[in-house]
Amino acid sequence: MDKRESYFSLLPHNIREILVHCTLDFEKLQEIRLRCNMPIIIEYDNREYFLSKNKIEDSDKVFSTDCVIHIHEKELRQTIDYVSNYSLYAYEEQLRQGFISVRGGHRVGICGEVVISDGKIKTIKNIASINIRAAHEIIGCSDNIMKYLYSGNRTIYNTLIVSPPMFGKTTLLRDIIRNLSNGYTICGGSRIPGLKVGVVDERCELSASYNGIPQNNLGIRSDVLSLASKDNGIMMLIRTMSPEVIAADEIGSKTDSDAIIYSINCGCKMIATIHGDSINDVLLKESMKKLISEKIFRRFIVLQNSNSVRKVQIYNENLNNIGYELC
Repeated sequence: MDKRESYFSLLPHNIREILVHCTLDFEKLQEIRLRCNMPIIIEYDNREYFLSKNKIEDSDKVFSTDCVIHIHEKELRQTIDYVSNYSLYAYEEQLRQGFISVRGGHRVGICGEVVISDGKIKTIKNIASINIRAAHEIIGCSDNIMKYLYSGNRTIYNTLIVSPPMFGKTTLLRDIIRNLSNGYTICGGSRIPGLKVGVVDERCELSASYNGIPQNNLGIRSDVLSLASKDNGIMMLIRTMSPEVIAADEIGSKTDSDAIIYSINCGCKMIATIHGDSINDVLLKESMKKLISEKIFRRFIVLQNSNSVRKVQIYNENLNNIGYELC
């Protein structure tokens, strides 16, 4: 199934017919947002567009949404049927976290009426908003970064990737996992053997697992634990899979920090991401103060964006800048 078909299979037929006539590079498609009785909004090549008849229009140039395509309740229900293969109940565990993973690696975010049972979210009903988030692998995007991560032939530095949302930190982490798992040839031709990587994939963003099978390439020595919280997942991986490296996306809570310290005390290396505009932003997070003050992380990779070009600054445990790369 190619990228176009993987999107079309999730959408009502009338929306598919419109998209067929749009000139789209589906590698640049980021999100399709469907809100009941509202315009269809497409995030494409880092810009927002409305879907109109046979084309997409820059939202900044549309002065009235009356002339663009709206999605209605019947079409939204069709989309849910296609996303869930007509068996929404089968995705109850994922619905508790507000999304469904689908074939092709895409993640479908869902909003509606939350059903509470015993004080916990059981499921979501009366769904009114859907966000189809496109899965994008960029194989090789971490190649210039890898040389900063290795502390020896068989080990890496504990590493934290810092960036604002939508800057590519998950994409970068995914490719680092692949390189660590497969092994990597650094400049000069020296070969670094592959490592066993345990991946805690709480929201299926790293692996894009579908029926438990990763749709993204995380390498040959990676074991993925999907839908587990990061603290529980880290403990489970240590007990069951003897990882040399544990990877997790979007840490931030006190329980995350405690689990990271536990894993490091068990001899595992850690690579993770966190939301932040800078290292100083991360320093302000109460849950991160111990990890940084005790120099648990020896490498910080900070993603920045300038004129649509990803720039990466690399810092050591003393917060000294030791490198700069384009990514």
